[in-house]
Amino acid sequence: MRVEAPVRLSLSGTGLMAAALVALPLLAGCGGDKPADVSQADVSKALQDGGLKDAKLADCAAKVYVDQGISQDGLRIMIKNDAKSAAATDPESLGMSKEDAEKARSATNKIVTDCLKQQ
Repeated sequence: MRVEAPVRLSLSGTGLMAAALVALPLLAGCGGDKPADVSQADVSKALQDGGLKDAKLADCAAKVYVDQGISQDGLRIMIKNDAKSAAATDPESLGMSKEDAEKARSATNKIVTDCLKQQ
């Protein structure tokens, strides 16, 4: 008869990180293939997290961006808070489609005329 010791997994430090990296693609697949829709509230929160401290202005701007018809992919790119987004001066340089970039530029102009007037 052969007796073997149980296998023990140590998940400290880099082992825990490796386990998380292995599990991430599996967890991302749960619940369907489609990411959650970006809401007006998500856009407002991203604007506020990005430094826009006036919540009413952020809400107004978010409404304009969403109402402008920017695609979900475009909205996801807009709310992404990373170094590339912070340094971008043109929506297309972030990876937005030409159509979404035009809508974003149009929305920005509308925000200046509509939302800033309310202040």
